[in-house]
Amino acid sequence: MVSIGTYPRVAVTDAAASLIRDLAAQHGPLMFHQSGGCCDGSSPMCYPVGMFLTGPSDVLLGVLDVGLEAPVEVYMSESQFEYWKYTHLTIDVVPGRGAGFSVEGPTGMRFLIRSRMLNEAELAYFGLSG
Repeated sequence: MVSIGTYPRVAVTDAAASLIRDLAAQHGPLMFHQSGGCCDGSSPMCYPVGMFLTGPSDVLLGVLDVGLEAPVEVYMSESQFEYWKYTHLTIDVVPGRGAGFSVEGPTGMRFLIRSRMLNEAELAYFGLSG
């Protein structure tokens, strides 16, 4: 689970963490970038570190601790973050075909995002309450 300060912005289910560990054993250190739509919908895309280059317009949502030596960073584009900044995201996995170039594609599983609105304490922590 991600904890930057007191409250996490992103989390991972046990099932997704297990798949991430399996994929890391095959591909090495991994990272996620939350797709903004188009061809892959809004899927969390999992890449080997260095395969997808982040830039100054990407927001680091947090770091997943899934029991690997290397933490798994989770990013989203700044423009998309403006729409999602009031939500907590959880990376989960379900049966299905993985998106685009995401490394889980051949496994018969696909990552997906589950979201919920931030609660009052989280909103205040992130400076989003009135």
